[in-house]
Parts: sequence; C-alpha cells; structure tokens
Amino acid sequence: MKQDNFTAELARFTVDSRWEDIPAPVVREALRSIVNFAGCAIGGSRSDAVERALHVLGRYSGPRTASVFGRTERIDIFAAACLNAMSANVLTFDDTHVPTVMHPGSSVAPPLFALAEERRISGRDLLHAFVLGVEVCCRIGRSISPWHYSHGYLITSTCGVFGAAAGVGKLLGLSARQMTWALGNAANQASGLVETLPDMAKNLAVGNSARGGLFAALLAEQDFTGGERPVEGTFGFANVMGNEPDVTQLTTQLGERWEILFNAYKPYPTGVVLHPVIDACLQLRAEHSVAAGDVAQITVRGNPLLGERCDRPTPRNGREASLSVQHCCAIAFVDGAAGLRQFTDAAVAKPEVLALRGRVHMTCHPDIGVEEAHVEVRMTSGASYAKHVPYLRGSMQCPMSDAELELKFIDQAAISAPDCDAVNAIKSLWKLETQDDVSSVIRLLTPRMVKK
Repeated sequence: MKQDNFTAELARFTVDSRWEDIPAPVVREALRSIVNFAGCAIGGSRSDAVERALHVLGRYSGPRTASVFGRTERIDIFAAACLNAMSANVLTFDDTHVPTVMHPGSSVAPPLFALAEERRISGRDLLHAFVLGVEVCCRIGRSISPWHYSHGYLITSTCGVFGAAAGVGKLLGLSARQMTWALGNAANQASGLVETLPDMAKNLAVGNSARGGLFAALLAEQDFTGGERPVEGTFGFANVMGNEPDVTQLTTQLGERWEILFNAYKPYPTGVVLHPVIDACLQLRAEHSVAAGDVAQITVRGNPLLGERCDRPTPRNGREASLSVQHCCAIAFVDGAAGLRQFTDAAVAKPEVLALRGRVHMTCHPDIGVEEAHVEVRMTSGASYAKHVPYLRGSMQCPMSDAELELKFIDQAAISAPDCDAVNAIKSLWKLETQDDVSSVIRLLTPRMVKK
C-alpha cells in the first residue's frame, strides 16, 4: 500500500474493525445518537417537505419492504433511506459534529435501518456500522474544514454520503478494495449547497446522501469500481471541494480518537450556532424577569458563522425562523421557550414577536467560538442586562442527559406521530446492542396499525 493512499487506509480500517475494538464510551454515544436520530425522524415525518417527497417517491417505488419512521406507508429501501434522512434533518433538530458542524446521524443511520428491513441485521452489527460510518464522514469533513462549509458546500450531505457508504459497506461485508470503491462511488454523488438552507432542497440533499451512500455500497458489492484514491487523489473529493485540504485527518489517531465523541445534541430545533444565543436569552429572561414588551434593544455578539447563516430579520415561515437569530431572540423573550411550537408559521406571525425582531442587532467577531455567544438586553427603563454563554447547552461541555434526549423524543412523537409507541421504542433503542433483529425495533418506530 502506498503511504499516501489515505482512502485505502481508511477503508481497510473500516473493514478490519471488530466490535471488540469499539470502546464502551463510543458505544454509549452511538446509542445516544441513534435515539436522537430516531426521535428526529419521527418528529419530521409529517413535515411539508417529507409529504411532498413521499408523494413523488411513492408513485415510483420498488418493492415496499421498508418503513418510513412515524408513518404507516411502506416503500423501497432507497426511498426509505432518503425519506428518513429528510425527516431527521428537516426540523433542524439533529445531532451536530462540532468540529465540522455537520449532522452525521441523519445521513448514516437511515440506510442502515433500511437495509435491516431487507436483510436480517443484529443491533450490535448496526451499532458497529453506525460508529464506523460516522467516523468516516467526520474524518473526511475534518480534512476540508472549515473552508468547505464556509464556501457554500452543505457538509452534512457532501460528507454524509461517505459515512452512509462506509456503514452500509460494513454491514455488507465488503472487502477493503470494495470499500475503497464504495467511497469512490459516494464521492461521485457528493453534493449540496448552503444557498438552499431555508428551502426543502437542503433536506433533499441530506436525503440523497443517505440514499446515495446505500447505492454506492451496493454497487461496490457488485465490484462496481470507484477508483483507488477518490478522496485524496489529485482530482479527488478533498482537492476538488477543499482548499489546501489536510488529508492526514483521514487517518490521524485512527482507532484512538473517535469522532462520535465530538457529537452534540440539540435542545432547540434551530441551527447549532443559534443555540448559545437562545441559551443566553432564556437565562436573561428568567434571571431578570424580562418582559418582552419592555425590551428596547437586544444586542447579540457571536461567531461569524452566525451572521453568515442566520441573519434573517424577516423570516417568512417556520423553516426560515429556525435559521433566524432575530426570531430566536424574540421568541425566547416572548414565550420563554424555544421548542417545536416556537418555530411554526403561527409563531412567526405573532405581533409581539414581529415587534421584538426589529429590535435585535447583531455583530460578529472571529475570536468568538461557534459554541458561545454574548447577549445584552437594554430595557425601556434604561436598565441593561448581559449574559455570556461560553458553551451551548447540548455541547460536550454541557451535554444533554439521556433523560433529556428521551423527553425530546417523546415530545416529537406526541406532535407528529401520537400512535407510535414512543416509550417502548426508546427502551428498545437503548437495548439495541442486545437485539437479534433490528426490524423488531423498527416496528416500534411506526404507528401501531401498519398498513400492509
């Protein structure tokens, strides 16, 4: 093996990995990530984007062997991977790999669950494949960050397709060479644009990353060639879609530094850079009994990414509001909450929210981290209150507890799929490692009366 063949080394690591090699904390974090993913997929299952996509995909579906989480419909495995990825991502409530700001769970988990409804797969094998898929996509993401995302590539989809391919490839038992080809097949499907963040096309890109990764691995199983150095080659993914990429990130401390341990989970259905802002607003409201009608001005100081992605003073609907710093500040002070109900079209149109959004001012500084924010509130009385949040809630420094992840799951199910057995689904997901057949768990993630 050539010393500089990083793709082949990453592929070999994925193929040779044994369950016994995975540290217990990594397994535990994988379970947390999958619980979070499943809840988000159910939560987004009735969104307009998923409804419209299902209308199209359902008309042309192949064998209806797979489930759409939170729904009664059955569909083919490619469409299921796509739709469950879209659902998990559509509410902006999915996990975040902090170093790259990608959402690996939404791309990697759906094709594994889809395949598990066609081929008998144990929970342990699915968990193992999930860990490795997250490892692959996040390492590729590290190699091209932060340039890749800051220049308009939707990193969740462009890198997520690699994780989906690697995870499925592990379940299929691909050889090292086939795994390299799977990554090459994935590289040729990598796409997604930040420009479409407020639109349904963004969720389509994430859906395509899950579906494309499944396709890439199944093709490789048939010896469909994908090149020998598809990531680090002269015209490979990293050099084409990165600026002076650090391809050593693909293999540095491989098997020692596990990327899933850098995952964070969202307490609010918004872009992760908005979370410390929301934290600060909610804390100010509680600590100083701030009444929204008495606020003269809200000043926010945050990371440049906050300005680039979330400066939307007049969001038109709930989707845009989830990426609006102005709305997040206003709704936090008006409602004292920032859950799913605060990012609906109705919430956007509240008169008191409309009024307060116009009083939000933002500045950005490169010395402020993605996970932190400064918020100052000036009252009509002349009083002023300030709050600095150094680490957003849900981050590695301030993680959500297992109980909080369960409540998040239950709340989403209650809104979007009340006929799902959310409580028993959660119990089964926590015990995924001991499940002989994942399809029995999947049945709990769909309404009790499933149409055949």
